[in-house]
Amino acid sequence: MKSLLAGLCLLLVAANLWAGPPAKRRGIDGRALYGYGPFEEAQESNLESIGEYRSSGRIVKLLGPAAQSFREMQAEALRDGVVLVPVSGFRENKRQAVLFRRAVRKHGSQKKAARWVAPPGFSHHEAGLAIDLGDESSPQCDVRRCFNKTRAYKWLTENAERFGFALNRPRSAGSRPPREPWHWRFMPPVDTDQASTTD
Repeated sequence: MKSLLAGLCLLLVAANLWAGPPAKRRGIDGRALYGYGPFEEAQESNLESIGEYRSSGRIVKLLGPAAQSFREMQAEALRDGVVLVPVSGFRENKRQAVLFRRAVRKHGSQKKAARWVAPPGFSHHEAGLAIDLGDESSPQCDVRRCFNKTRAYKWLTENAERFGFALNRPRSAGSRPPREPWHWRFMPPVDTDQASTTD
C-alpha cells in the first residue's frame, strides 16, 4: 500500500514537472481601456480615515491630500443640506484582484469584466485616490445606478471639481450616462506657475 501511495505521489510530481511552470496569464492593460494607470498601492502610513460606511461599519480611508479635500467638500455639502456618505475608499491590491476575478466569472472574460471592475493595478482605489459615495437620504442607491437621481449626485456634479474630485468615466464613454455615478476620483488641480518653472 505504501509503495502504491509513493508511486501516485511520484506520478503527480512528474505530471507537474512535465507541464512546466504555470502559464503566465495575460492581464488586461488598463491604459488602453481607461487611459490611465497603472498605480502603486498606497502605503498605510499615508492614508487617513474619512469616516465609516453606515452599512458595514468599515473604516473608509483615502490618501492624505484626497482625504483633506474630501472632508472640506463634505462640510460644504452639509452646509447646503446634502450629506455625502463615504462608502468605499482605499482598496488593497489583493482585494481588487478578488473583485476582478468575481467580475470575470460573472461577465465571462477579462475584457468584459474590465468594463465594470478595474483590473488589479489599474484602480484609483488602490492608490487611495478614489471614493465611492452615497447620499444619506437614499441608502438604497449606494453603489447603484439610481445614485445619479440623488441630491448628492446633483451637488457633486455642480461642486466636486472645485475640491479636485471628478466623476470617473471610461475613455469611450462619450455623452452616455456614467456606469458608476457613485465613483469619484481625486485629481488635484495642477499649479500652472509651479508646473512651468524650470531649474
